[in-house]
Amino acid sequence: TGLCAITPLGNNVTETWTNLLKGVSGSKPVTSFDTTNFKTKFACEVKDFDPTLYLDKKEVRKIDRFSLFAIAAATEGIADAGLNLEKENLDKIGVIWGNGVGGVNSFQEELCAYYTQEEGKRIPRFNPFFTTRMISNLAPGSISIKFGLRGPNFATASACASSTNSIIDAFNYIRLNKATVMVTGGSEACICATGIAAFNAMFALSTRNDSPESASRPFSKSRDGFVMGEGGACLILEEYEHAKARGAHIYAEIVGGGLSADAYHITAPQPDGLGAATVMRNALEDAEMQPSDIDYINLHGTSTPLGDIAEVKAIQHVFGDSAYKMNLSSTKSMTGHLLGAAGALEAMISVLSVKNDIVPPTINFTE
Repeated sequence: TGLCAITPLGNNVTETWTNLLKGVSGSKPVTSFDTTNFKTKFACEVKDFDPTLYLDKKEVRKIDRFSLFAIAAATEGIADAGLNLEKENLDKIGVIWGNGVGGVNSFQEELCAYYTQEEGKRIPRFNPFFTTRMISNLAPGSISIKFGLRGPNFATASACASSTNSIIDAFNYIRLNKATVMVTGGSEACICATGIAAFNAMFALSTRNDSPESASRPFSKSRDGFVMGEGGACLILEEYEHAKARGAHIYAEIVGGGLSADAYHITAPQPDGLGAATVMRNALEDAEMQPSDIDYINLHGTSTPLGDIAEVKAIQHVFGDSAYKMNLSSTKSMTGHLLGAAGALEAMISVLSVKNDIVPPTINFTE
């Protein structure tokens, strides 16, 4: 019943959706640090984000960027849902929020400050908010504190699937009658020296520095890695009768979710896509739907050499002939890969596709 997105394409749903439909790339040279000595010098950064619209300056200094994205997205999402919290039972409203890494910026800043002191004379003088800035659960925790939400509250961490898992968990808590409303989604902010260098070391990022806008090219033969993105997305999930009783605007319905593991390798997908095929079958079974009922998949489509092939094979395994009748697109070609926040953003995009009966494109697809 409510949506919000803070993305490289815009700091709200309207800007993000408009730019997606136009095929705009959010990839630009990095502005947040000096990339001179880095293999990858570009990313999909959030532009002109002002956290003081949501918290006072004193509070902003206590919180890492990934949590600031979370607070902003949740604030706008609750407003979009038209929830009057004064009339709600706040014991039955929870927050489940996905994040893959936590406050990597804060971690980097504190360690750099410590190790740039002269060896032998280092004073362990750390920010008292270092720990809370760093931990993943500060995102849902901060949202619950801001709005007084006393229902289930925790963070999910499952790499790129983190915020997809948060949505499924939120869905299940409502389905189990443990909550009437759940604020769910995900956020990530890893565009810093540590984040870029770490993924460069894994040979996971594109190094197409001469053309950042075309670097994210899912399913194109010349793809050479993903483009890192940042931001956050929020979905307000609400029990149907509760939403109906208060006259809420309903964007779409969630009817099922699936979970599985590749059980294969720490970074590479199972080559035949069997783990991804299993999770899609699980989702279809939970939703009591057939493969032929599906008309759009927002693909993971990261633009990595191994991942894109495995995903195509998984879709062929599950959907057979129906695979050639569906709409498929990877919006990471425009937003970059938001890591732990990717699932929430792409779920929100899927909701808008349902609402507006239109599918955003995959840009940079050449061969």
